[in-house]
Amino acid sequence: MGVNRSTPGTPDGGPAFVTTRLDAVVNWARKYSLFQYPFVTACCGMEYMSVNGAHYDQSRFGAEIPRFTPRQADVLWVVGTVNHKIAPVLKRVYEQMAEPKWVIAFGACASSGGFYQNYAAVPGIDRIIPVDVYIAGCPPRPEAILDGLLELQRLVQEEGPRGIKGINPRQMAGD
Repeated sequence: MGVNRSTPGTPDGGPAFVTTRLDAVVNWARKYSLFQYPFVTACCGMEYMSVNGAHYDQSRFGAEIPRFTPRQADVLWVVGTVNHKIAPVLKRVYEQMAEPKWVIAFGACASSGGFYQNYAAVPGIDRIIPVDVYIAGCPPRPEAILDGLLELQRLVQEEGPRGIKGINPRQMAGD
């Protein structure tokens, strides 16, 4: 943020106006108005619902009401196991979302296939769609879910809609 002190016409010689980058203001507003679309396929859905309850109150972070169509959402929560049969549906849901859009891989199954190491399970949704934030756990604790949401807000604020995607756990493991 910069201050222009050379504008004539101010009686005390102070700043006449404050300038800032428009995208920084827009990203600040976006991080507190996340419209989410939950793609729930398995048991992690119970933990997802618990975070929306009064005890953890996800709404205080600006991500309260789930949308009923991906066209109204900008955050896709993939919650649970994705198998090869439902993978095209997930890809279609992602493609229907308007820009800007972000994806959260919720739990071990969405992040890496979980303990379903068989022919039917997709070993991580990042093989289908890009992922911005990974939330670990089987199922993840509500505190970890809120940490993931705060990480997404940080990404939205600092990097914006065309920012650098999250860290891929396979890259960290050297696969």
